[in-house]
Amino acid sequence: MQRIDQIAALRAALAPMRRAGETIGLVPTMGYLHDGHLALVERACAECDRVVVTIFVNPTQFAPGEDLDAYPRDLAGDLERLSAYPVDFVFAPTVSEMYPEPMQAFVAAEPLGDILIGEQRPGHFRGVATVVTKLFNIVQPDRAYFGEKDFQQLAVIRRMVADLAMAVEIVAVPTVREADGLALSSRNVRLSPEDRAAAAVLARALDEGAAMIGAGEGDPDRVLAAMRATIEAEPRANLRSLDLRDPATLAPVTRIGARPVVMLVTANFGDVLLIDQRVVEGNDKGVTP
Repeated sequence: MQRIDQIAALRAALAPMRRAGETIGLVPTMGYLHDGHLALVERACAECDRVVVTIFVNPTQFAPGEDLDAYPRDLAGDLERLSAYPVDFVFAPTVSEMYPEPMQAFVAAEPLGDILIGEQRPGHFRGVATVVTKLFNIVQPDRAYFGEKDFQQLAVIRRMVADLAMAVEIVAVPTVREADGLALSSRNVRLSPEDRAAAAVLARALDEGAAMIGAGEGDPDRVLAAMRATIEAEPRANLRSLDLRDPATLAPVTRIGARPVVMLVTANFGDVLLIDQRVVEGNDKGVTP
């Protein structure tokens, strides 16, 4: 495994592999790696000849006053964790390497990136789409691996790749969870012990919603009301948003039928914002409102 922090050096290292027809997999991360990230790495290593993991806390996806400075970082620990996998390159550039001049060209998915979390965090997905595009241009991967936990991010990237005819396959990897259901996130380390215990309520609410849909409930409002009641019963949870949407378009669902739906939740525990999701197969059991 080779650590590289220069764009030109990474391109030079990958060029002969690409000429040899080897498949290249990309796992973009912001570091502070946990088992969720490592599931992406494991999948990439199983499916690609060469694997590049990027570690870069991207400032353009943080708004002023957000937790950029507090975002956890541990490059040495990340490298140690990655050493257990057949990763070829770890690309860990500085901000000045990625953004040597003030940016004037950006990539945005609208309106897909302006709703839901994009409404709570204006400009966030423009920053995500821009840095991912830049990483795609640098690495030129055959496949890129993203977690389903950041579902709106996944939807934005899929749409960006389709609309801009990017020659990369986007591979979605299921969310990895703690024993109590909490989705793994680099932000979890910032939770107090009390908030960490309370945060499991998000998974319980998703379980409840999935069970209702599986039993044949067709009214999204009933599903959301039950989930909201579960979350709001936890005093340490500050619910920011709760939605039931179409997985491809993220459009609101007015009636649950045979098509899959995705439940999306964001909530604060203290000053830590957590997100979670669950894609659920629809039902055709005909339960009426």
